[in-house]
Amino acid sequence: MAGRPAATPSLRRRLTELRGPGVRPRSLDARALAALAANPGCRRRALLDGAGIDKAALAQALGSPAAYGQSQFAIVRGHAFEARVTSDGGTELLRLLHERLPPGTPPPAPDEVATPDLSAAGPEGRTARTALALREATAAGGWALLRHPMLAVEVAGSPAYVEPDAVVVHPDGSWTVVEIKSFPMIDGAADAAKVGAAARQAAVYVLALEPVAGHVGAYTGREVTVRDRVLLVCPKDFSNLPTAAAVDVRKQLATTRRQLARLTRVEDIAGALPEGTTFDLRLGDDGKTATRPPEELAEAVEAVGAAYAPECLAACELAFHCRKRSREEGAVETLGRGVRGELGGLRTVAEVLAAAGPGAPEPPVAPGGPDDPAVVALRRAAALRAEALSRTVVPGPRAEEPGCH
Repeated sequence: MAGRPAATPSLRRRLTELRGPGVRPRSLDARALAALAANPGCRRRALLDGAGIDKAALAQALGSPAAYGQSQFAIVRGHAFEARVTSDGGTELLRLLHERLPPGTPPPAPDEVATPDLSAAGPEGRTARTALALREATAAGGWALLRHPMLAVEVAGSPAYVEPDAVVVHPDGSWTVVEIKSFPMIDGAADAAKVGAAARQAAVYVLALEPVAGHVGAYTGREVTVRDRVLLVCPKDFSNLPTAAAVDVRKQLATTRRQLARLTRVEDIAGALPEGTTFDLRLGDDGKTATRPPEELAEAVEAVGAAYAPECLAACELAFHCRKRSREEGAVETLGRGVRGELGGLRTVAEVLAAAGPGAPEPPVAPGGPDDPAVVALRRAAALRAEALSRTVVPGPRAEEPGCH
C-alpha cells in the first residue's frame, strides 16, 4: 500500500460495467474503510466498495433497507461544532493541539499559521492539490493547517479517497491528523466505543498520509513523519466549547494495514463473476426508483461470496440482506464469529444439532474426522443437559420463620 493507487483501464471499464452505464461511483470514506478492514474476508463488500456501488440503494432495491445512520440533527450539530473549532484560522484548534504536545514545543502565533486553499476539480485534483500543499508547508518549516484535505489509499487494488477533518503541519516536519467529533467528553473522558471508532477512522488517514510523507521527504530532503498520536476534538461536558485529547492509534494502524493488505484484489473478484454480472439498478426517470427486478439483483449479489457476522449490522448497508440469506441457509456465522470458531468444521445449525443429537454415531463423525473436538464437546454438553433435565428435583420444606416480637 506504499505506492500511489492506480487502476488499469480494463479494471476501470469493468467497474463501470458493474455500476451500470452513466452511474457515478460512490466515494468510500474512512468509516467505511475501517469497517471493511474489520472484515477482510468479505469479498462482496470489497467488490461493491471498490466499484463504488451505492450499497444503501442496492439494499433498498433488494427489500432489505439499512436501518441505521446519523440523524439529520446530529449531522447539522457536527458541522456547526467543526466550523466553530476551525474558525479564525484554526486558532482554537492549534491551542488545543499545543496543550497536548510534548513540553518545550513553542506555541504557534495566529499570524504564523498557513491555511492553504485546497480547492480543485474532482477527487484526483484535490488529492494532487493536498500533496502539493503538504510539500510546500513542510518545505517552509512553519505551522500549517489543512482543512478537509483529500487523500488517496489503495483498497484491494482500487483507489479510494478519504477526507480527514484537518491535518496540521509542524515546524519540525511532522504531521498530525485531527478528528473533530460531536460526541461529548464528560470530565475528560468520552464513550469508549465512540473513541475506538474515531481511532480506527484516524488510522486510515494516517495510513493514507504515509506515502505522501515519503514523497515529500524525498523532495524536500527533510525527515517527514506522520504522528501516530492523533488529536481528537469534542465538545466539553454538555457545552459547545471544544476540548481535546491525544489518542494513540498505533494498534489501530497496525490492524488496519494488515487487514487491508489481506483483501483480495477487486480485479480478481470481478474476474471470477459470471459473464454479464452487473449491479445496475436501472433507475427510473426520477433517478431514484429502481426498475430492475429484485430477483435479478439478488442473483448478482449472491454471485459474490460474503462473510456475514452480527457485527456487520452496525457497519454495512447490506447486512440485513446478508443476515436473511445466512439464516435461510442455517449458517453458524449468524450466531457470531466466536461461535463459528468454536464449531470447527460444522458449517450449519443442522449439522450442529445432528452432531449433538442422541442419534449421532458413536464415536461421532464430523467433517474434521471421527475425533473432531467440536463434536466431542457438543456430545458431552448434550449428555450433561439430558442428565440435568432427567433429574426430578423436589424442593424441601421451607423452614418456619420466627415470628415478629
